[in-house]
Amino acid sequence: MVFDAHRHLGVLPAHPFYGGPPVNPDTTARATIKQLVADLDAEGTERALVIPNYGVPDPAVAFSFNELVIEAAQSDDRIRAGLWVSPRPEDEQRTSQALALAGEPGVKALKLSFLLGGRPTDPACRPQLDRIFATAARHGLVVHVHTSPGAASDIDEVGHLVDWYADRVPVHLVHFGGGMSGHIKLAGARFFDWIAAGKRVYTDLSWAIGFLPFWLAREIEQRGLGHDRVLFASDQPWGDFTGEHARLAQATGGGQLADLVFRDTFAALYD
Repeated sequence: MVFDAHRHLGVLPAHPFYGGPPVNPDTTARATIKQLVADLDAEGTERALVIPNYGVPDPAVAFSFNELVIEAAQSDDRIRAGLWVSPRPEDEQRTSQALALAGEPGVKALKLSFLLGGRPTDPACRPQLDRIFATAARHGLVVHVHTSPGAASDIDEVGHLVDWYADRVPVHLVHFGGGMSGHIKLAGARFFDWIAAGKRVYTDLSWAIGFLPFWLAREIEQRGLGHDRVLFASDQPWGDFTGEHARLAQATGGGQLADLVFRDTFAALYD
């Protein structure tokens, strides 16, 4: 069985990224629950945490999919919902509406990304961050945070959220830093230091550079910790289920670590 800890639902409008013509790069995005369930059936995915799709620089689009992911979770017991929230003061009203849904059946996570604005260390974002993590603590939810090298999504920035909140709220660092610098910072020490300090920190290896899954699996074995903190995630439609699964299956070797990565850690967090 495969449990997918991070995939998206909703089709984004075309957007002129980087000054080019309007395009739809998320070619396998799904607009309906029926299409999502068909994908789960085809893959053999037994559980999935489904999060609103995002990427165009308009937070309203991501917020608009919150009710759809709740409906998906309430219509199929294989699906759990993650709600889009934002730390930006400009999004306070929409975030309040999203947090009001945090107690709905099937909701298991809240999703943050600084790709659409804000910064962990911006004092203007701190009140909303406090509200988001307080709501997660109250409802027993995981907070997912996008990571990628540089700017506000760099682990040097996002890592503050682990320091401030992960004593009482599980924090899922999506993409394990998202690139070379983030991988080395985390696998080299920081990820394991947080675990040893009692932080409730988790991650997935979607978008990981080729060397990272094998190195991280070796570090987990040698250090004797972290085995229960890594989850499989396809990141569909931005990731590739088949490729992500194959890389992680090869790196984890099909034993106890693979059982945890592909099933048991998800079950502990979301079932």
